[in-house]
Amino acid sequence: MRIKSICAASLAAVIVLGVPGWTAFAQTAPAPTEAAADKKPTETKGTKKAKKAKPSEARKAAQERQKQCGKEWREARAAGKVEKGMTWPKYYSACNKRLKEKAA
Repeated sequence: MRIKSICAASLAAVIVLGVPGWTAFAQTAPAPTEAAADKKPTETKGTKKAKKAKPSEARKAAQERQKQCGKEWREARAAGKVEKGMTWPKYYSACNKRLKEKAA
């Protein structure tokens, strides 16, 4: 507790007295010049908003199968029909295969 109060008092003295060399902590960013204000920021991969690609037909079909399997999974769990040890990834794998075969 004593150390915190000593540090706080020292910092307050530095701020109030303006000790040389400690002003670097209080500096603000320099004002922009006219040349910098006219310049547009360059766009990079990180700053540019990525355009969303439209999903392909295969991706749409995969999403629909996933939604259908999810619906079946929730209903089966609620009804207590899920085998012991069955997890979502295992269930989805089997369901996805079944729905693919059904669609073909």
